[in-house]
Amino acid sequence: MRVRTEARREAIVEAATELFKEMGYERASMNELAKRLGGSKSTLYGYFSSKEELFVAVVEAVATGHLLDATQELAAEVAHGKPTLEARLGRFGERMLGVLTHDESALAVYRMVVAEAGRSDVGQLFYDSGPAAAMAALTGLMAAAMDRGELRRSDPKVAAAHFTALVMAETDMRLFQRNPPPLSLKEIRRMVGRGVEMFMRGAAQS
Repeated sequence: MRVRTEARREAIVEAATELFKEMGYERASMNELAKRLGGSKSTLYGYFSSKEELFVAVVEAVATGHLLDATQELAAEVAHGKPTLEARLGRFGERMLGVLTHDESALAVYRMVVAEAGRSDVGQLFYDSGPAAAMAALTGLMAAAMDRGELRRSDPKVAAAHFTALVMAETDMRLFQRNPPPLSLKEIRRMVGRGVEMFMRGAAQS
């Protein structure tokens, strides 16, 4: 009986990341991955039951894993009601932009998802791997802020979508650039600060 190890799993995810970046989701196959790793498909299926499950593992490792801590932090803050709303939104926004603006693999995965979402389920797989939970937590934060009178009453889910769009507005162009330079933490904080300010101007209770 073969023993599964975390090191082997990480090696598979790392190799799969390069395969998906090179070939895209649709063209990548477990056969090709096994060939590159020098093993068998049965070994791969011992760790991942399908290409879809493997893709989710890759996405979580390089593109959405950072959202887990941010989501848990938001959920805790909704429950306890502190610190200030602007500070909570700012921290969440910095987490959102951090990986996308620094990690080449994360940016490559985002590009692949955008390119292939119209012809496969890759977009939904990506969304379910992290962004869905993050948006749910952010929606909860918006709803709680509306209940406290900090934000005008509206659809909290729409408010969450508007906030994320504002925070990412200055970095969206990076998806279309060949080799965008990394952003410093200072630059990220300035971008997020402008997004938070714009959101609060439009949504705060007057």
